[in-house]
Amino acid sequence: VNVAQAWAENYKEVNPNVAVAVTGGGSGTGISALINGTVDIANASRKMKEKEIEMARENGVEPVEHVVGFDALAVFLHPDNPIDEITIGELAAIYGEGGETESWQQLEVEIPGCGSSEIVRVSRQNNSGTYAYFKTAVLGKDKFKNGTLDMHGSKDVVDLVEKTPCAIGYSGLAYATEHTKMACISKDGQPCVLPSVQTAGDGSYPIARPLMMYTNGQPAGDIKAYMDWLMSDEGQCIILKKGYAPVRPVQCN
Repeated sequence: VNVAQAWAENYKEVNPNVAVAVTGGGSGTGISALINGTVDIANASRKMKEKEIEMARENGVEPVEHVVGFDALAVFLHPDNPIDEITIGELAAIYGEGGETESWQQLEVEIPGCGSSEIVRVSRQNNSGTYAYFKTAVLGKDKFKNGTLDMHGSKDVVDLVEKTPCAIGYSGLAYATEHTKMACISKDGQPCVLPSVQTAGDGSYPIARPLMMYTNGQPAGDIKAYMDWLMSDEGQCIILKKGYAPVRPVQCN
């Protein structure tokens, strides 16, 4: 949502005759609005499900997917947490219903200010594309454990982790602050990789994802002009400055 808002603000200077209104609420909210015909563009950090595409077609909407950038889903920790690296398997054991890790002590970690050692799991609500992607990439077919704190927005996840020594949370790289730390993530015994614009773009980070926009059919008119602009160097430099990876190499001022 933050990059969509930045695009909308900057487009006023490109074409002041076209107003772009942006509303947040999660990928599921945008996709539902596209299905119902109440938006021109749905921003999503997950692919539309087959049943959603079928519902759209029943309503006379033909969803067309456009990949507009890439994001790294960072795993955030309190700055006092001594952990620097964590594996996908360890994340699954923390977050997954079938996982047995409930305390930092089980990971042989002591965190100042976290007296109980209980892991406070912070997540997104289930209509979020971030939630859906993390579940697929980390938990597979497992469900989230009960007791996970589901936050409305990505910024809310990072804010809670910043204030809670026992916490762990996941969110887009663009929401990183200097008051949290990001874990280096490893998968299948490979060396760990830190989330960054570069590792999101080249796919080396294990929890990187495409960012998509869905339109009803191929865009035309003002919608096409807007989409063409955000895929231009100017539009892609905005996504880069917001902490996401562009879809291709760009030259930015």
